[in-house]
Amino acid sequence: MQFMMPLDTNACAQPMRRAGEGAGTERLMERLNIGGMTQEKALRKRCFGDGVTGTARCVFTSDADRDTLHLRTQCSRKNYADASQVSAVILGGGTGVELFPLTSTRATPAVPVGGCYRLIDIPMSNCFNSGINKIFVMTQFNSASLNRHIHHTYLGGGINFTDGSVQVLAATQMPDEPAGWFQGTADAIRKFMWILEDHYNQNNIEHVIILCGDQLYRMNYMELVQKHVDDDADITISCAPIDGSRASDYGLVKFDNSGRVIQFFEKPEGADLESMKVDTSFLSYAIDDKQKYPYIASMGIYVLKKDVLLDILKSKYAHLQDFGSEILPRAVLEHNVKACVFTEYWEDIGTIKSFFDANLALTEQPPKFEFYDPKTPFFTSPRYLPPARLEKCKIKDAIISDGCSFSECTIEHSVIGICSRVSIGCELKDTMMMGSDLYETEEETSKLLFEGKVPIGIGENTKIRNCIIDMNARIGRNVVIANTQGVQEADHPEEGYYIRSGIVVILKNATIKNGTVI
Repeated sequence: MQFMMPLDTNACAQPMRRAGEGAGTERLMERLNIGGMTQEKALRKRCFGDGVTGTARCVFTSDADRDTLHLRTQCSRKNYADASQVSAVILGGGTGVELFPLTSTRATPAVPVGGCYRLIDIPMSNCFNSGINKIFVMTQFNSASLNRHIHHTYLGGGINFTDGSVQVLAATQMPDEPAGWFQGTADAIRKFMWILEDHYNQNNIEHVIILCGDQLYRMNYMELVQKHVDDDADITISCAPIDGSRASDYGLVKFDNSGRVIQFFEKPEGADLESMKVDTSFLSYAIDDKQKYPYIASMGIYVLKKDVLLDILKSKYAHLQDFGSEILPRAVLEHNVKACVFTEYWEDIGTIKSFFDANLALTEQPPKFEFYDPKTPFFTSPRYLPPARLEKCKIKDAIISDGCSFSECTIEHSVIGICSRVSIGCELKDTMMMGSDLYETEEETSKLLFEGKVPIGIGENTKIRNCIIDMNARIGRNVVIANTQGVQEADHPEEGYYIRSGIVVILKNATIKNGTVI
């Protein structure tokens, strides 16, 4: 079904109501703005031309069913969010302990994902696709590769935009600050408030959206901003339903029937966790089992009025360092804080297991998430690589990136990154191979083999399962990586690998000698 809807003063897109759902549920869905919305200019043109009010034109295709009911046709929105008045701040994250060893030499947003992307490409691309092109990226730990990727992709001619800018702000020791490291998400923004405030004033910025660099999702941020404007909210929190197994890893919210957040609890446990359960039956149109998702979690995505952001960081909460654990629990008592529930695919890639599972899920048919969408593409560094070369290979449910070279191998349920080399007789299953950022020619490879050394890639007759292979790894001939003993945690950096949650992680630039068994 395709439809174009009008707008009312409370909701960006009027949600559909299933037969049998009460009016109270419908009103709550409206206030939480659950549903889809195109950008402001497209909405103005499609729904009501150049006017402010009008009637939507709805087109139902053959797959429309009985559950499609009650579409309002009157619109009276007076305030439109303008993307040119929105600035984004992307936080580069902390030390990335949970993603170690992938973060041993790089920042979390620089970790490769999906074969040819980096995690930072997710919020950056979502910004561009939403029309937001005034972006700040704050970096701190192991930021060299992140800075390099941002420069090559967004500052070095990879993406062109006229009136926007992408600026990288690295942790810096200030004259009045004894320590230069960011102490939390709020402190990171506060330390550069002198730059941000000047930018906001010069560019007539009205709203600031704060984003994370370690999540996988596709979102039109202007929907969230429009909800923020419609509610006249001081702060809007993007939220998602979540199951009990992961709830204690997030900030959880409770809100009333108007969508106003009445409680925010960062990473609760025990009785506190139990107290944050909510009735998610209003999400029945989006989730099959409301019992499975009894919590609403903050996605770590916030929209704030510019003046509110300046006030809470410079005055009211000047002594507080973190949004989730300190500022938001207090702000819900003193400010108009609203929730906006996001029900599309969203995965927080905060651990090795979640990272591994999210990558392999891309190979499923149909996948829950796809990087490719002609209307909202994801951008990354333009590498100008040749197509992958496959010779007598068996490949099933896999993603193969550019520049790869495979010979008589078998690959199943795996993601293979750029410039990967897989030799004759190899078998890869349930494997995430990040690839290589440099080429070794056939002559160089042959010379290394002749000298008894291991070239970049995977040598002949090697069998690998349930494994993450970091960039530029060298895996020899007749190697077996299977963790047949089911070891959950192990540290073997001197041998080139770690085991996390039962997943073998081959280190970046590691060499696994011929005949090794892991």
